[in-house]
Amino acid sequence: MSIEHEVKRRRTFAIISHPDAGKTTLTEKLLLYAGAIHIAGSVKARKASRHATSDWMEIEKQRGISVASSVMQMEYRDCVINLLDTPGHQDFSEDTYRVLTAVDAALMVIDAANGVEAQTMRLLQVCRARNTPIITFINKMDREVREPFDLLNEIERTLGMETIPFTWPIGMGKLFHGAYDLREQHMRVFRPGEDRAGQEKIEIVTDLESPAAQERFNLGLNHAWQEIQLLQEASPEFNRDEFLSGKQTPVFFGSAINNFGVQEVLDTLVDLAPAPNPRLAIQRKVLPTEQKFSGLVFKIQANMNPAHRDRIAFVRICSGEFKRGMNLKVVRSGKDIRTSTVVSFLSQRRELLETAFAGDIIGIPNHGTLQLGDTLTEGDNLQFTGLPFFAPEIFRTVEIADPLRSKQLNLGLTQLGEEGAIQVFRPHIGSMLLLGAVGALQFEVVAHRLEHEYGVAARIIPAKYQLARWITADDPRELQRFITANDYRIAYDAVGAPTFLATFAAEISVAEENWPTIHFHKMREHAGLMFQTAAC
Repeated sequence: MSIEHEVKRRRTFAIISHPDAGKTTLTEKLLLYAGAIHIAGSVKARKASRHATSDWMEIEKQRGISVASSVMQMEYRDCVINLLDTPGHQDFSEDTYRVLTAVDAALMVIDAANGVEAQTMRLLQVCRARNTPIITFINKMDREVREPFDLLNEIERTLGMETIPFTWPIGMGKLFHGAYDLREQHMRVFRPGEDRAGQEKIEIVTDLESPAAQERFNLGLNHAWQEIQLLQEASPEFNRDEFLSGKQTPVFFGSAINNFGVQEVLDTLVDLAPAPNPRLAIQRKVLPTEQKFSGLVFKIQANMNPAHRDRIAFVRICSGEFKRGMNLKVVRSGKDIRTSTVVSFLSQRRELLETAFAGDIIGIPNHGTLQLGDTLTEGDNLQFTGLPFFAPEIFRTVEIADPLRSKQLNLGLTQLGEEGAIQVFRPHIGSMLLLGAVGALQFEVVAHRLEHEYGVAARIIPAKYQLARWITADDPRELQRFITANDYRIAYDAVGAPTFLATFAAEISVAEENWPTIHFHKMREHAGLMFQTAAC
C-alpha cells in the first residue's frame, strides 16, 4: 500500500471534557464498538473489581479519575483510529494541552445536566486556536437533564461554534425513548445497553406520526417532534469546510454508559474527521504524504511497566512511514536512536510495531535520550513547533524521611519532570529541588508515584515562591548579567531553561522595569529550543 493510501485511512483524535462528564466511559464504549476490547471496565466505584481500560495508574483506579493521557489504536471500517483519552481534571490541563497538539480532531463530551463547564471551555480555547474540528456528544440523556435547545444555545454562546444537531433526543430521564436521526429521518429506540457490544436489540422507528408511535411514546414524542420540525426549518445546513475549520460542530445526544449513541459517533469520526494534516516546522510545512519519516515527541510516561522502570516517549508521526529497525535522528542532540523495540498501544497493553504511518502514535522506549518536544527524522533538520509548557502557579519543596533514599528521590523527580507530570526546578544557588505545578492535585499524584514507583516516602511542603517566568534575552551576555544579579531567584527547569522566581506579581513587574532587555515569558515551547516571543 502507498503512503498516501495509508495516510487517508488514519483518524487521530482526542476526547476532551470536564471531569465526570463520562469521557472515559465513552472512550471504552468506542473501543467496544470497534472490537478493540470485548468487555468494558467499570469506572463508577473506587473499589470496583474492573477499572477503565484507559486508566492504568494505581491512583486512577482508586479515585475513578484519569490523571494521565492514554493512547489507544484500533481499526474500524478500514480506518486506523488513534484515540487519545485525556485527563479531565483541570489540574492536569498541561498534559491535555500537549496531547491536543498531536491530534487532527477532538470529541467533546458534555454532561447534559451541567452543560458547558469551566474545563471544557479551557480545552476548547486550545482547539479553537488550532482550528481543530470538534464533534460534540451530549451525554447522560437517560437522566433528568437540561433542555436540548438550552444546551445548544450555551455551546454556541460560550464556545463560539455553530451547532448542527445530527440526532435529537425524544424525552429525557425515565421518559428517554431514544434519538431521532435528523439525516436518515428515523428514530433509534433507547434500551439500556450491556457491557458487551452487539447484544443490544436495535429498534428503528421510521414513522413517528403513526398512531402506534404516538400511543407508544406519548407526550415526549409530541414535544420532540415540534422541536425537530423547528430544527428542520431554522437550523443551518452542515458544512464540512466549516466543520474542518472548527466553526461548526455536529452534535449527538446519547448515554455512553448504556451504549446509546456511541455507534453514530464512531461512524461520524470515520466519515467526517480529517485524515492527518500538514504540520508546521520552523523550517517549512511538512506534508504527511512525504516519503521520509518525521515525528514529534508530545508525551513521555515513566513506569508504565513498573517492573521494568521503563520510560516511553509517545511520538506523533508527522510524515512518511515508520519501519521497525530504521535509524532515526534526534534533531536536538544529533544522536541516532535504535527502533527495534518501538510499540503500539491499547492503553497499558503494548505490542511490538513493524510499521506505522503519518497520523499514528508510536511508543519509543528510552532512558532519557528523548525529551518532550523532540523532533525525530531520517536525517532532515526539522523542528516542529507548538508544544506548550506553562509557568507554574503553585510551588512546593520535598522532604523525605530517610536521607538514604535521596538518590531514588532525585531519580524519581527527574523522570517525572521529564514526562511533564510535574515541573522540576534546580536552584542556581542551593541543592533543594523545587516543584512547580498548574494544579494542586499534581503534587498528590507525584507523592503517590514517588512512594509506589520509586520507593520514596516524601512529604510535599509549601515553598516561598508563587510565580515563575522563563527568561530570555537577545544578547546572551545580558541574560548572564541578569542571572548573576538575581542568582537567588534563578532556577533551571528539566531542559536547563533559566527561570525567574517570585513571591509576588509586583516583583516581576519591578524586574521588567529594571531590566528592559530581558524578556519574561508565561509559556515556553518544545524543550526550550524556542520561546514565545511576546513578553507576558
